[in-house]
Amino acid sequence: MDVREGGVGAGGDATHNAVGENSRVYDSRRYEYHVYPAAADTVRWPLEVGSVPVLASAFQPRSALRERVDAARSAGNAAVLTQVLSGGGGVGKSQLAASYAAEALGDGTDLVLWVPATEVQQVIALYAQAAVQVAAPGAVGINPEDDARAFMAWLATTPRRWLVVLDGIADPSGMDGWWPASRSDSGWVLATTRLQDARITGGGRRRVNVDVYTAAEALAYLQVRLADDDAGHLLDTAAGDLAEALGYLPLALGHAAAYMINEDLNCADYLVRFTDRRRQLDHVLPPTADTEGYGRQVAATLLLSLDAAQRTEPAGLAEPALRLAALLDSAGHPHTLWTTPDICDYLTQHRTCPAETAEIAEIPQDPVTPEQARASLRTLHQYALLNVDTRREHRAVRIHALTARAARETTPAADLPTLVTTTGGALLRIWPDVDQHHPALAAALRTNTDVLADHAGDHLWQSEANRVLFRASRSLFESGLTTASTAYCQRMASEAEHFLGPEHPDVLTARGNLAVSYSQAGRAEEAIALEEQVLTDSRRILGPEHPDTLAARANLATSYAEAGRTTASIPLLEQVLADRVRIIGPDHPSTLTTRGNLAASYKEVGRIAEAITLEKRVIMDRTRILGPDHPTTLGAQASLAVSYWEVGRTKEAITIEEKVLADSKRTLGPEHPQTLTVAANLAASYSQVGRTKQAIAIEETVVAAYERVLGSEHPDTLTARSNLAASYSQVGRTKQAIAIEETVVAARERVLGSEHHQTLTAAANLAASYSQVGRTNEAITIGERVLADSERILGPEHPHTLEAAANLAFSYEQGGRTNEAIAIEERVVAARERVLGSDHPDTLMARSSLAVSYWQAGWREKASAILESVLADCERVLGPEHPNTLKARANFATVDRRSRRGRARRTRWRPWW
Repeated sequence: MDVREGGVGAGGDATHNAVGENSRVYDSRRYEYHVYPAAADTVRWPLEVGSVPVLASAFQPRSALRERVDAARSAGNAAVLTQVLSGGGGVGKSQLAASYAAEALGDGTDLVLWVPATEVQQVIALYAQAAVQVAAPGAVGINPEDDARAFMAWLATTPRRWLVVLDGIADPSGMDGWWPASRSDSGWVLATTRLQDARITGGGRRRVNVDVYTAAEALAYLQVRLADDDAGHLLDTAAGDLAEALGYLPLALGHAAAYMINEDLNCADYLVRFTDRRRQLDHVLPPTADTEGYGRQVAATLLLSLDAAQRTEPAGLAEPALRLAALLDSAGHPHTLWTTPDICDYLTQHRTCPAETAEIAEIPQDPVTPEQARASLRTLHQYALLNVDTRREHRAVRIHALTARAARETTPAADLPTLVTTTGGALLRIWPDVDQHHPALAAALRTNTDVLADHAGDHLWQSEANRVLFRASRSLFESGLTTASTAYCQRMASEAEHFLGPEHPDVLTARGNLAVSYSQAGRAEEAIALEEQVLTDSRRILGPEHPDTLAARANLATSYAEAGRTTASIPLLEQVLADRVRIIGPDHPSTLTTRGNLAASYKEVGRIAEAITLEKRVIMDRTRILGPDHPTTLGAQASLAVSYWEVGRTKEAITIEEKVLADSKRTLGPEHPQTLTVAANLAASYSQVGRTKQAIAIEETVVAAYERVLGSEHPDTLTARSNLAASYSQVGRTKQAIAIEETVVAARERVLGSEHHQTLTAAANLAASYSQVGRTNEAITIGERVLADSERILGPEHPHTLEAAANLAFSYEQGGRTNEAIAIEERVVAARERVLGSDHPDTLMARSSLAVSYWQAGWREKASAILESVLADCERVLGPEHPNTLKARANFATVDRRSRRGRARRTRWRPWW
């Protein structure tokens, strides 16, 4: 059990990437979102975006209901024109909305957008698609959420006429911020939902309750439906009685009419069968089970249609197919699911002959093919038991919630475990390895997995199909949905323990993944506490040398390192490395990952020579096993370059980085995220040796590429923008630097929260910039807050906390508060000597800053002695040409304070999962 795996990660122990502002992070988790926007002058109006449902046969205009909708619309205002069609399933809400959409298309409305709105990510995806198609300003086809917001801004201001239909809203709170508005009175929003929820009607939205047909509408439906299919002879005097027996429910009438047409039954004969079937089903669908108020009539109609579908070729597949579909999202699941071996095998094993023909027919023995599986869907579609619309791609197969419920309630309990296992396996089989290339499919698969889990009880957890739950968790994380990922992992851990017991390996996996989510969300101490418990339990349950126990120790070590507890991390990693070499061999991927992580931890505490030795071995092993151009081999070379830079071998570092960049462009492409990371590292090296113009040119390219590939608010994009701001500051472009840093702080507060360590580091950088331009009071205010938060959240000796303290000391001195600055700097020097050692570069720079403060306070001899000692140590440890040595020499010669901005550029190449 690898606590970074279990469906969330793959292979070996997954580990965290180092974080920190301006960090030179080499990370393999990058995904591209390829949509290419049209130029504004190429938009061809009018536009239809999304699949507007085709109106049902014999659609009824429902004039009284439309009058209420139109009245609600006319009572709106120019800012918001939104009507919400609210009612139970099967009453015709979506069909009514589709009729309005069809009319809008017919009268030349410029844009009609149909959005399946059961999940907010679906809404964002369709908004983003529409933004590209209407050429909304700011929509570049890279980040769905950015493009979606650009689309909403376009809707609010465009004079073009538009209609947006939000069909099937299931989460009112999730829709906050995604309700369109029109300030030019040119647009209209129409929504449908089953919910009776006050949140739906906030913000100027008006509810219109939708009920069943009137008696006249139901009779008119039957008349038109039968006549249109050349079956008017089936309409007789029992039609009114039949409509009443069906409760005037549009869905039930649709089932009945389709059954009558296919079986050539008139209303009187159908009513007799319906009545008989209803009595037989009293024990299956009692009134107490009808919590949604549909009545048992609909369930009986459903089962009549299912009998007929079972007799249709391919015979015997309709019922098992319906039972599979009933476990999935009623809003739709991918059509490709029905081509999987899981589905075909299940249909083969559960094919049955209809009861009427059982004595004269034999069950076919040949395996069911994907074509036959899809044909079974078409049969169910024919009998109105579900809907198949391949234009909807990832939600092509839809089943009404009532139909699904009836199918589930009539499924024998003994069949449910196999159904659940089959469905979970099929979902996992069609799930792509990389979600970011298929965001709409990933959203549909997540929703369907949630629905399956709701219906499965403990059956999903008791089988290998539970891997799909872990895959859904990983999907949330890879989509950048940190809050949703954490909530999902919390629920998974709770459910796993409930269904499997506290000591099952899958429970340990789920809890380990929750710890990873905590860490990603900046909740480091919670992550560590949980990982410590997972490790204790793994040792006791699995044994100290089980691969999953080793993975738990490695993950805990990584969390220690990220929390600044490197001295605790190193012994754990050393033991894990020794155990893995002994147990799984020196060439196993997990062994190589551990060796690289240990090198990174050595580097953190100044043991750079040992880090270089390990990194060279990692490069040699990865080259031998994977080849010189493999991404992980290139990543190991990038880490070695950083180590060379830290010990003053700057030319060698730059040579390696230039080669790795060229190789990455050749093998991965110029805008692959790993290539961009290498480019950012090279720019950082150029900046440190004074080649700032070259650094800026690269960093500007990197920022633009990150924004295209990852989006404007991705953490790596924000780090790249911060590095660019630092370079701007070096060449005197301070106003531009501050403008960038202010946007980075705002973005990180919005995305990660005000107390996330990356947000705190961004704020510290902004304070340092304010200090540099004389905005000392603002710098001190920010710096004091950042230091207090860092001490409380990260601890007083965390590297980020010490960096924040150093920046605050600089601001104090700028403001003439030298004694306060000295007090802080003395604490920083003592902490760094204790944590990092006296020869660590950060310790040497802290001593240099303290010496300059002593000089400013008039303690000249003491300052000179420290600066002379620092210079000698820098030359000995880092070499005479290392940038930090040059800074120490400048301080010693001129007492130059300009080098004292705390902007750490660290690289730790460690795959996170």
